[in-house]
Amino acid sequence: MKVKEVAQKIEPKMKKTIEAFQHEIASIRTGKATTTLLDRVKVEAYGQLMPLKQVGNIGVMDVHTLIVQVWDKSMVSATERAIRDANLGLNPSADGQNIRVSIPPLTEERRKEFVKLTKKFGEDSKVSLRNLRRDMIHEIEKLEKDKAISEDDKNRGKKEADDLLHKFEKQLSDLIAQKEKEIMEV
Repeated sequence: MKVKEVAQKIEPKMKKTIEAFQHEIASIRTGKATTTLLDRVKVEAYGQLMPLKQVGNIGVMDVHTLIVQVWDKSMVSATERAIRDANLGLNPSADGQNIRVSIPPLTEERRKEFVKLTKKFGEDSKVSLRNLRRDMIHEIEKLEKDKAISEDDKNRGKKEADDLLHKFEKQLSDLIAQKEKEIMEV
């Protein structure tokens, strides 16, 4: 196995870390209605917890209102309760089989909490990226120890690992800054 093969094995894992981070921050409120806001909501349905998406359709009515069309009429109150209890600061109201979810404007304090949360998710992702870099370097050093590559190849591999890390950390930093700007926008 060569250094390029090690890098080709690690790079997709780093991309997955970025994608996981993007998924995490998508559910952080910004004051605007988005369907991803309700992604983490689980509804007690038929004796088990189910994602809200499996109980009804989620749509955006306007900039400050989401609408959930529940498929089973008997699930409306459970769905409403699940949204209220999801700790998102939302107060849904049922209207027949539809549930309206008004997105209240964020207070300055709440905005700062969401920025902190975004940065925490970002820091966790950076740790994951650094662990992947460490694994890559460890594999490269093992190849050199087994005499599969030269010391020069090992050094080039370490530099490549650092370059990969910097590339993905920059993407992560850009995403954090973008989300922070979205959250703080009034």
